[in-house]
Amino acid sequence: MPTILEPGEIEAAASSPPFLYMPPRNLFTLRAQRLEHLAEGHALAEYLRLIAGLCRVQQQVFDDPPSNSALDAQRIETCQQHGLPPFAADTLVREEGWQAYLEVFLQRYEPVAQPAVVAAVDTLRAASPGHLRSWAVALVSGQYSLVPAQLVPFLGAALQTAWSHWLLSAADLKLQPGDSLSQCPACGSPAMAGVIRHRGKHNGLRYLVCSLCACEWHVVRVKCVYCESSKGLDYLSFENDRHAANQAPLRAEVCPGCNSYLKLIYLENDAEAEALSADLGSLLLDMRLAQDGYQRLAPNLLLAPGDE
Repeated sequence: MPTILEPGEIEAAASSPPFLYMPPRNLFTLRAQRLEHLAEGHALAEYLRLIAGLCRVQQQVFDDPPSNSALDAQRIETCQQHGLPPFAADTLVREEGWQAYLEVFLQRYEPVAQPAVVAAVDTLRAASPGHLRSWAVALVSGQYSLVPAQLVPFLGAALQTAWSHWLLSAADLKLQPGDSLSQCPACGSPAMAGVIRHRGKHNGLRYLVCSLCACEWHVVRVKCVYCESSKGLDYLSFENDRHAANQAPLRAEVCPGCNSYLKLIYLENDAEAEALSADLGSLLLDMRLAQDGYQRLAPNLLLAPGDE
């Protein structure tokens, strides 16, 4: 029998923003293109182009994944029935399914002619499944000191490819909010950044972007995603002549309550912006905020931070 909604319920349902947005299937190509654009004249151009190359291989693996790489459908369904992230990173990373993606990634990646890059790829190719698992567990749990820094972008790229592929291969997902505002409802990983949308009736809404699977979930604005305080929030951006402070395409939402910040990308000021590339292209802002005593809690799995 169909459910009959009262007038107030109809209005609420019509005005409620969608909780989730799935990443596009060409996500990694879009990231690569954006990184190559940002690299022009950038102080970190060589690094941004290196990551762009990794993103292009990510797209190759996503489009042609390893055989028998799908997750158990019953497992996904059971997690959803109990309100749990169906692609829980802290569980799946301890299994070996994602390592097939790493193996294919390393087969298809042609290292640039830099000794450090060649050494990193050789190390991963020679590592045992146990070593790979230990490094991956440390990486997704934010324990960067336990992972050789030169391995982080390559290991992170393979992990992102696996989780994004699993996410977009599942049908009829019904995801519940995580235990905290900053936790991805699909895999439980922390958000990398926020995106302020700019089109349609949901213009101006904030969605957080997962650092691992790239799922996006709605979180109200003007609220710290870490301590949930709305008091004294400030919005900082680069100081230059190109954008007024309130028109900058990227701003950091700084919370004095917990001394943390989260980067926000405003699509109305740059419709082509993308979270991961925007984050990597604005590392100077992180340095400035660190000097001011603010801590970054949002990971980027293609970047090894200088300290914990």
